[in-house]
Amino acid sequence: MQPTKISPATLSKLAKLGIHHRADLLLHLPLRYEDETHLAPIATVQAGETVQVQGVITHSEIAFRPRRTLVCRMEDSGGELYLRFLNFYPSQQKQLAVGKQIRAIGEARMGYYGMEMVHPKCRAVDDDTPLQQSLTPVYPTTAGLAQPILRKLIVNALETLPLPDTLPDVLLQKLQLAGFAGSIRLLHSPTPDISANFLEERSHAAWRRIKFDELLAQQLSMRVHHRERGKRIAPGLAAHGKLTARLTKALPFALTEAQQRVFAEISRDLAQPHPMQRLLLGDVGSGKTIVAALAALQAIENGYQVALMAPTEILAEQHYLKLRDWLEPLGLAPVWLSGSLKKNEKLLAAEQIASGKTLLAIGTHALFQEKIEFHKLGLAIVDEQHKFGVQQRLALHNKGKNKEIGSESSEHATRQIDNATDSGIIPHQLMMSATPIPRTLAMSYYADLDVSVIDELPPGRTPVITKLVSDERRDEVIARVRAACIAGQQAYWVCPLIDESETLQLQTALETYQMLSVTFPELRVGLVHGKLDNAEKARVMAAFKSGELQLLVATTVIEVGVDVPNASLMVIDHAERMGLAQLHQLRGRVGRGAAQSLCILLYQQPLSELARARLKIIYESTDGFAIAQHDLRLRGPGELLGARQSGVAMLRFADISEDEGLLNQARQVADELLRDFPEAARAHLQRWMANKHDYLHV
Repeated sequence: MQPTKISPATLSKLAKLGIHHRADLLLHLPLRYEDETHLAPIATVQAGETVQVQGVITHSEIAFRPRRTLVCRMEDSGGELYLRFLNFYPSQQKQLAVGKQIRAIGEARMGYYGMEMVHPKCRAVDDDTPLQQSLTPVYPTTAGLAQPILRKLIVNALETLPLPDTLPDVLLQKLQLAGFAGSIRLLHSPTPDISANFLEERSHAAWRRIKFDELLAQQLSMRVHHRERGKRIAPGLAAHGKLTARLTKALPFALTEAQQRVFAEISRDLAQPHPMQRLLLGDVGSGKTIVAALAALQAIENGYQVALMAPTEILAEQHYLKLRDWLEPLGLAPVWLSGSLKKNEKLLAAEQIASGKTLLAIGTHALFQEKIEFHKLGLAIVDEQHKFGVQQRLALHNKGKNKEIGSESSEHATRQIDNATDSGIIPHQLMMSATPIPRTLAMSYYADLDVSVIDELPPGRTPVITKLVSDERRDEVIARVRAACIAGQQAYWVCPLIDESETLQLQTALETYQMLSVTFPELRVGLVHGKLDNAEKARVMAAFKSGELQLLVATTVIEVGVDVPNASLMVIDHAERMGLAQLHQLRGRVGRGAAQSLCILLYQQPLSELARARLKIIYESTDGFAIAQHDLRLRGPGELLGARQSGVAMLRFADISEDEGLLNQARQVADELLRDFPEAARAHLQRWMANKHDYLHV
């Protein structure tokens, strides 16, 4: 059989599905199946079943109430069933004319006329029309690419392409895995004796093989990248210890054992002549910033520059102010660079960075703009790294490489980072996240990174009490805020929206600010939200931090980075609308001083099941890692990692929450395959990662 020729228009549509080569069609697996291998007698059809029936059209009309609808009655020897079409064409009317014999498949339900199917799939048949011999696959598709076209292309690929097994027989037997070719053929064309539900639940042995292969490819890619990193050149930043000792001695607090342990891990990495890629995880308030400061000082002691990048201006400025207070007494003045600076201020900052006059640059995405050149970048620190796009992180990564590489396009640079081992000095990279990563996520998506975890809070941090309060008791909450502020404490009132929305009837930040300003004439109330210009945002935050403002009404721009020890009360309005990670991050803005802190989650009835589950979890737990594990189950890895923004290549078939056993096996087999069967490992990566492995490495 010859390969099917594919038109340019179809190729374009296939590309939208991630299909760039004919071999990709093999791994474009069905979402579900339709059983066209059996016929159900109409009299036996039950509501809620998806079945195939056959009969003769005995009545067909266009009804006009409540809207224009084609209604047909189908009968077989024992019963009748109605077919309803809200959208239809003249050709369908002819196909469903009285006297026509029809085969229809769809979900049955009880309707106005009796048992019915709405928009079933229909075709004209006669008494000799055979039934399908296998379940009919239904594939993920895109506009303009019909299921029959996809099925034809995939069948052609199955019949014309070789399906070699990339795993050696000894491993297949050891792991008790089905063969690749048999698994792929079965999933595209299952026999009638296999339950469609069994396949759709992805618990069949064929699915187990495909999910294992996908996880193995991911692990192999990570391992290869980890090994390649050892061949690249980075500046060896020895731990001289003078500046770090001066800073720790000057601090008004002692480092926790966890902070000392993770800094020792980072310090050892920095001293190596190949690039560090370490992820620093720590719950809200665990003290990641001081660890980052110590790492920066180790690089600076060796005469290298450091860049610290944060995703929002508020967070970046918080880092700048804190590090300036710590480092200026040591004779080091950080430079601040953000998009909101005036042109002459940007030019001055850029000149100081390019000339090497400044050894520490702190800012937002402005740090990786093309016009910013570093004189001698040795360490890049990226906070809340999952909130940056892959090309943004890559651009900062390239700032420390030689000029020829640094000036090339991001896409080409990605390939260079992955393929070259002699392309110049690469800076060390420290990524930080206050979103705790569940163990299974770390094993899967961060397997190429070294991970350090700050697993204890600094002494003196009192646990935050969390209360769930219905919106019906809003007046009581307002009274609680007044009492706290009059007693000398400070409070946040967090709102999820800035402007009015017809679809989400929520209290907005502007309305709440106006209401609370009138309600509390004796208090100084401030407002901060994402649409304020950066100078105004900074002014309001400084006023709140100094105590000039007693109550701050804010949107979720204060989610990370804001540190006001005297703020001991937070009200989160419409908490049912927010995700677990966001609620936990917001709650972490209080409890930073010695006073007992309280977080009130104000919710509106009725609650959806998902919202009820989220509020129960956040009420019962203050452990960020436990909350992240729950979040993984509720939302999946894509949302938790911010994959849409970051470019993280997500798994298509495996589910790391449910397939942890397979993930553990894949981790073990990856090392064995690379060591004993390198050709098989190469073939496996080619099959699974040919078009997307670059993005696993940044």
